[in-house]
Amino acid sequence: MDTLKKLNRRSFLGTGPAAGLMLSGPPPARPAALAERDEWPKLRPATIHKLFIGRSGATTNAAGRTVQYLTWGKDEVTRMNNYLDDLAKKLGDVNFVGGETIPPADAAQVAAKAAQADGLLLIWLSGHGGDYATLEKLNFGIDKPAVSFFQPFSGHGWMWHQQWKNRKVILLSTTDWKELDEAVALLRVPAMMKQTRILAVNGPRGTKASCSPELVKQKLGAGLVTIKNEQILEIAKSIDPKLAEAEAENYWIKPAIGILEPTRQEIIDSARYYLAVKQLMIKERAQGICSAACMGNPRACLTFSKLNDLGFVGACEGDIDSTLTMLLFSYAFRTPGFITDPVVDESKNALVQFHCTSFTQMPDGSRMPFIIRNQTDSGGGVALQVQWQVGAPVTMAKLVNLDTMLAVPGKITETGVSPLACRTQFTQTVRNARHLFLNWGGGAIVNPGSPGDLSQYAGAMPMLHRAVFYGDHMRGIKRLGEIMGYKVIEEDLPS
Repeated sequence: MDTLKKLNRRSFLGTGPAAGLMLSGPPPARPAALAERDEWPKLRPATIHKLFIGRSGATTNAAGRTVQYLTWGKDEVTRMNNYLDDLAKKLGDVNFVGGETIPPADAAQVAAKAAQADGLLLIWLSGHGGDYATLEKLNFGIDKPAVSFFQPFSGHGWMWHQQWKNRKVILLSTTDWKELDEAVALLRVPAMMKQTRILAVNGPRGTKASCSPELVKQKLGAGLVTIKNEQILEIAKSIDPKLAEAEAENYWIKPAIGILEPTRQEIIDSARYYLAVKQLMIKERAQGICSAACMGNPRACLTFSKLNDLGFVGACEGDIDSTLTMLLFSYAFRTPGFITDPVVDESKNALVQFHCTSFTQMPDGSRMPFIIRNQTDSGGGVALQVQWQVGAPVTMAKLVNLDTMLAVPGKITETGVSPLACRTQFTQTVRNARHLFLNWGGGAIVNPGSPGDLSQYAGAMPMLHRAVFYGDHMRGIKRLGEIMGYKVIEEDLPS
């Protein structure tokens, strides 16, 4: 135990409620951990067929005058193509094809070429030639998701875009091309989900629709496979103890601010379990895993924390709804999620978020400060107490029943160490805590005024759990819903 760093809570958090925020700076980035992701099979990039709508360039009218009224010039096409080329490089998992302009290109012929694409990007140049009868031949938003990018002075066709609101189309009307960055990132999500496999250890738990492999495949495209925890434990027996020790030492023990309850061997055993899960996920080509056996021995807390660090999804207590939510966020926003057990504090107009499986990796490769603890509720196992960033914006969300996204934005105001809660704790602002308290679930999980049939939910977990993500993703959540087919309920606001 001489290599383990021992400390008390006060030395980790400082003397004030928000004092522990990266006081000495985060640990350095760990490229080796990021490179580990490459050991998983890579997903195919999303193919997006881009096309321009309406004529481009100046025209000559009946009076012989050159006019460019409500018509972007050809240089706009060149500029947009260059912008999209740069965007594809930045995203890394998107390929743009096509590039035709209608007219003169024939819409039916373009539709045939675009049939194999994962999505369509329509860029409006003018209102000429882009009439709706012509565009209907493209079947956009019906057999594949689409983005319609309309800049002011591109004609007046925008008036009719409401006709497409029930289709899988993200409708944009803006001069800010950076909105394309988000829209294209969202457009790749259906393609990523169709390539995704999820392992449910001892079966999934959650809302009825989300526990159905058939419905998950039909609505979101992902494969859901049930496995037994015994498979993981058998693989763990074959893991070289020296590899498990190196994993524990390099990824957890050395970077930790300190260690309180767990022994070195307990940490190594948890690392061994992670290596077994990793081996199985690679073999099964899985990007996510949820486990109803996570409270076994060893606990799965460190396993899920590292998977989320790597950009995959590890979810505790078999929570399939949160698993699907975190996968969507991972593909759409490239941010990991933290499953929590929230409680409402009306006096602070806030939520207290807490659980034991927080990720540690930040987008820049640095890691949030953490100490290695046991679980509060069981008094055993190995878990993490992670210092989230006070002042940072966050979004709490959960997709339930495959058709409703519950979402609440806020900011972190403080972190905590209450012995009454799980190890990682922080307080998040909300807009109306009283309404959130009385509207929890928004009627999407059980009908208001009725306790519901909790037997189908494996207890109250689907009502309790939420996932928290760094960043304000409310606009993106709503736009993603337009192509993934879910509605959004902001739980802390009256409808």
